[in-house]
Amino acid sequence: MERVMKDKKAIAVFLLPALFLFTIIIILPLFMSLYYSVLDWNGIGERTFVGLANYTELLTDTSRFLPAVRHTFVFAAASLFLQLPFSLLLALVLAFKVKRERFFVTVYFIPVVLSAVVIGQLWLRIYYPRGGLLNTLLAALGWMDPAQPKAWLGDINSALAAVMVPILWQYVGYHMLLYYSGVKSISPDIYEAARIDGAGFWQTSLRITIPLLKPILQVSITFCVVGSMKVFDLVKVMLADGGPAGAGEVITTLMVRRMFYPSNRYGYGSAMAIVLIVLCVVLYQAVGLIFRDREAKRGRSRG
Repeated sequence: MERVMKDKKAIAVFLLPALFLFTIIIILPLFMSLYYSVLDWNGIGERTFVGLANYTELLTDTSRFLPAVRHTFVFAAASLFLQLPFSLLLALVLAFKVKRERFFVTVYFIPVVLSAVVIGQLWLRIYYPRGGLLNTLLAALGWMDPAQPKAWLGDINSALAAVMVPILWQYVGYHMLLYYSGVKSISPDIYEAARIDGAGFWQTSLRITIPLLKPILQVSITFCVVGSMKVFDLVKVMLADGGPAGAGEVITTLMVRRMFYPSNRYGYGSAMAIVLIVLCVVLYQAVGLIFRDREAKRGRSRG
């Protein structure tokens, strides 16, 4: 192995196939999108160079794009402050408080592998105004008039929250599994020493488990924030046109509708894709910077 690692030609041979695929699948489409973003083009006909006009129009679009950006950040905030803490709590409970924990881990992970179309159709039936599970339950509890059922996905005030719930529900198991695996990788001797010193579940979790999960927390938060910026499938299934007055529109759904039918503005949609990529890169760097800064402060305090 050492001989192979010192052979630069061997390294190049092994890396070239992966580098070729990465270039074709990632780098080339990125530069093509950047090129298309400075054109006025419908995807088929003549291309007209317009410079930064698409970006100027995009960043001043207060009727559709900027609200879509706001909705996307709401998704990211909900994932960060609701989904991740619940996933962490679930992982801690399963790791220390529940028998047959692997069975429950599997059950909670099932939504992650289900098709977005299946999940969307399931929640559409839950949200049905008449005969839907949610309205039926609320009416049975006396919290809703059965004669005036609520259209959760058709109401401008509830459409975004209604589509957010199944998205958060779907990926709770994903982050829970990351945390659960991290907890199980911690040496049992550490917990045994803490129990001997009289530490309870919450003390152990706050002072031992969570600090030792820092690398996994960073990965999970990165996946959560960047993934929320790219949310598309469930929003498209449940709110085909972005909901009433665009109340549930996000960047990706608006981008697809601008690129293809009915707008056919491929250049404008490409500019939106570039802005989305920039947002993802900025957020990724921000998460890494926050964790590095905390680690640096901790190192200075120890010194």
